[in-house]
Amino acid sequence: MTEPSHFRLQCIVFLLVSISFTNIYITQPVLPVLQVEFAVDTVIASFTVSAVLLGIALSNLPSGALADRLPIHPIILTGGIVLAIGGLICALASNIWVLIGARFLQGLFIPAMTTCLVAYLAKTLPLARLNVVMGTYVAATVLGGMGSRLLGGWIHPPLNWRYAFVSASILVLIATLIAMRELPRTPVHPQRQHDSMGFFELLKRWELLLLFLCAAASQSIFSPVFNYLPYRLGAPPFEFPTELVTLVYLVYIVGIFMGPAAGRISNRFGNGYTIVGGAVVLGISLVLILLPTIVAVVLGLIGICAGFFTIHAAAVGSLNRKLSSGHGRANALYVLFYYVGAWLGITWAGFVYKQGGWSALVYTALLLLTIPLYAGIHELKIARRQHLSKE
Repeated sequence: MTEPSHFRLQCIVFLLVSISFTNIYITQPVLPVLQVEFAVDTVIASFTVSAVLLGIALSNLPSGALADRLPIHPIILTGGIVLAIGGLICALASNIWVLIGARFLQGLFIPAMTTCLVAYLAKTLPLARLNVVMGTYVAATVLGGMGSRLLGGWIHPPLNWRYAFVSASILVLIATLIAMRELPRTPVHPQRQHDSMGFFELLKRWELLLLFLCAAASQSIFSPVFNYLPYRLGAPPFEFPTELVTLVYLVYIVGIFMGPAAGRISNRFGNGYTIVGGAVVLGISLVLILLPTIVAVVLGLIGICAGFFTIHAAAVGSLNRKLSSGHGRANALYVLFYYVGAWLGITWAGFVYKQGGWSALVYTALLLLTIPLYAGIHELKIARRQHLSKE
């Protein structure tokens, strides 16, 4: 197969990744609905989201290793089929634990469509082209996450939340077939030298481990806020219906612009200042969403997205700048910590919200913010030492 054009390859990556991510948060806007329908508490209902994130976290490293050994096409085909079947099981589930189990299954195979695709691109594209295509990948994850929430929230009112899973399964199969047809079956460029650093060697480096923890902590703040947002906005003084709550998730689109912007800010001021700045914005925004007005909540959510994606982009940039080898494994570890943080965040927040409500959730998130703040300060210290050594 001939090499696809740059724009065409970007479209394929965007389609496959965005539709894969559409399956992750599909139940988030309708968690109160699931709670009533299945007669379960808040924590159990939230497992329909956290189970997917746990599956992604557990299968991410094995999927990356698999991508080094097998062609991308059978991996994507298997992932797409299982992801679609899992969605159909969710649509037919009459028991909450069947729904949670199917969601976990989906999570296990989402990396076949995302992490393995990144490994394929890294092996087949030159660095200059890879950077641009990876920008498309990040934008697709943001739109897929937002589309996931919109699909679950907008389809429910006229039909039923189950139809959202049917729609997502159909889209996954279409995207899989397009990728199977359009992605080159042979590497466009020779495979790069195998990474020499192992996972444990990477984890022993404190400056890298701190960035991994920064990813986990920032996700453990970000995910709970949006996961329990329907409960906050569905209760007094707001009492919003599902359709209106879903509209609020449009603030997520801020991430599309903040990724590239954070990269430019980091290039100018350094990763340390960028991470600290993102943490400060995130902290101020968390305080805003405590206020009982929708204007404050929306502004706070916009700030949370801006702060989170700023931290995320700067941390990834700093991670890769510190490495002379082991980039593949290091990024796989980063993604692992990222999704473990999301799973842990939604899980701890379920218990906290159940006991103390929205305020307790936000106060706990503010406490966790000390980790990315410390990571940013540590980056500043490293930059200062490097500057002094050059003088």
